[in-house]
Amino acid sequence: MIGQIDNQDIKRKTTAILKILHDSREPLGGRIIARQLKDLGIELGERAVRYHLKIMDAQGLTRTEGKRDGRLITPRGIEELSSALVTDRIGSVAARIEQLAYRTSFDLKKRSGDIPINISILSRKNLEAALEAMAETFMAGICVSDLVAIAFEGEELDGQIIPSGMVGLATVSCVAISSAILKAGIPLDTRFGGILQIHGRQPVRFVELIEYSGCSVNPAEILIASRMTSVGAAAHHGDGKILANMIEIPVVCRPAAMTILSKLADAGFTGLIGVGKANESLYEVPVEANKLGIVLQSGLNPVAAAVEAGIEIENHAMSGLIEYKRLLKFEEIAGKVGS
Repeated sequence: MIGQIDNQDIKRKTTAILKILHDSREPLGGRIIARQLKDLGIELGERAVRYHLKIMDAQGLTRTEGKRDGRLITPRGIEELSSALVTDRIGSVAARIEQLAYRTSFDLKKRSGDIPINISILSRKNLEAALEAMAETFMAGICVSDLVAIAFEGEELDGQIIPSGMVGLATVSCVAISSAILKAGIPLDTRFGGILQIHGRQPVRFVELIEYSGCSVNPAEILIASRMTSVGAAAHHGDGKILANMIEIPVVCRPAAMTILSKLADAGFTGLIGVGKANESLYEVPVEANKLGIVLQSGLNPVAAAVEAGIEIENHAMSGLIEYKRLLKFEEIAGKVGS
């Protein structure tokens, strides 16, 4: 029985390492892999990661690349990942959100600390066009914050080195809002990600929903890739479909939550869409007993507008943390790139 548990534990760690390598465009070493495993709640030191990698090399799941100990996933590794234990994949997004929320150290008063971000990777030659497509979305407030960070070839975002000819763009994730609520002592459940219909610049109803607890890929990534949004139209005309998330909190915590949300809005976090009433549906989505719903915008809405404009972008929603001081106003970055 013990041997069976050990084998299952090794397989889970192997699957997690393969997933990290699969999501990276560049070879990764033991140090970065160990840090990303910690984000997933897997405590495995750098030396132990290297030990696992040697075994995975021998199995043909990974291969070394470059002079250092960087690894890439092999076709056999991709095949193994696709057939990994279902229980290791289902709900992994919800678990990652919880980890990210608790690791967030942003201090609202001091405007300092680490803040959760989404990372989008695109070709350097498409950057100016992408920023132009995003501009109206930021101006319309269809975002969590108008603060962004940019990294060019060879630079890093949350430990991820930007590949040759590419650019990395970090947008503030709605987990920043969830984290502030949690740190105020308010329990919450991240329930759904989906598409919210906007009419006359007002939210109407959810037209697509994906439950986080049963999801192995972030809903925003799926919905953007499926071209199911019309964020650009919502920003320009006031009618369209944007990305949004729904969380639930206990009814008794409403006053405290409203205080936090008000402070966030004063600090420039515009991600709040609406707060429901006790035990009542919000935008046609029911809530659990003695709970109320809070709907937040996705930080990837501006990026979705760029994808709608035909620009190819690789998105990693709720992917990591960045120091608040590294963030700049979108218009400042757009002005520098366009000049």
